[in-house]
Amino acid sequence: MSRRGNCHDNAVAESFFQLLKRERIKRRIHPTREAARSDVLDYIEMFYNPRRRHGTSDDLAPVEYERRYFQSLRGV
Repeated sequence: MSRRGNCHDNAVAESFFQLLKRERIKRRIHPTREAARSDVLDYIEMFYNPRRRHGTSDDLAPVEYERRYFQSLRGV
């Protein structure tokens, strides 16, 4: 299922986890599992979703992409 061009290709998920590891996990040592969980959640909710641009969504942050999508639905 991981061949190139396969409709079940998980490149987007692999890209996300690669960035998460490179930008957040490998740079810190967490004293507890709960601290690590909280830090990852903070990364996703405070940086990745609202700010980081994505090539799969027209170079928009996910929050901005969703906002534009729902605005387009209201206009229909």
